[in-house]
Amino acid sequence: MTDVPTPTPAELTLLNLLWKHGPSTVHDLINAMPEREVGYTTVLKTLQIMDAKGLVARDSSRRPHVFRPAIEQTATQRSLIGRLADRAFHGSTASLVLNALGTGRTTKTELAEIRAMLDRLDGDE
Repeated sequence: MTDVPTPTPAELTLLNLLWKHGPSTVHDLINAMPEREVGYTTVLKTLQIMDAKGLVARDSSRRPHVFRPAIEQTATQRSLIGRLADRAFHGSTASLVLNALGTGRTTKTELAEIRAMLDRLDGDE
């Protein structure tokens, strides 16, 4: 796996909005936030840092600047899960999954998707 930069919680919030809404301006992102207690300059500075880290790309040919994710959502999620498994579960993906399922927040639909994925993985062997 390529080394995907690790976003901070604030950066991950902005990435989730960009993945959901597509390329956006700072104002677009602020308007899309559920809690609008963050200022324009804070969001702009965070996006500038994210641009330097390679998390977002900025189209500066337009005014206002438009930001888009520079990394795929799946790649970021897999990287974060891998890091969590390494740090909290001694590298055990099974332990991570069992603990996640043990929270009781999994819906029947999600369980069906998990079973289907397990069946696919079992068929690959």
